[in-house]
Amino acid sequence: MATLSSPLRVCRGILKELRALKGPTYKNSLAYSYVMDQFRKNKVTGERYCRAQQEAHHDSHTYLCLLASSRNHLILHNLYHAKGERCREEVAGLVGLRLPTQPGGKGWEK
Repeated sequence: MATLSSPLRVCRGILKELRALKGPTYKNSLAYSYVMDQFRKNKVTGERYCRAQQEAHHDSHTYLCLLASSRNHLILHNLYHAKGERCREEVAGLVGLRLPTQPGGKGWEK
């Protein structure tokens, strides 16, 4: 998200992230009300053009990046840390190694 897009796209992106967090009842949340109020308050009209609107757009874009990154982090965390403790053979297999075997066919004892 290196380039800033239009305020409407940022607003839609934030609402999409809120929908992913809260489900179908996201429109009843305080976060939804706050986001919509802020976007309406900082809307640029033909009569005014100010630096505060640009700062609000930048802040909203940064907030969208935070929400998306937090969701992706949670997905990755659940993918790699939800299994609990693994045995030695499985951990060695994750990095492409095999544990040595002792003479006589027995593996390492736990």
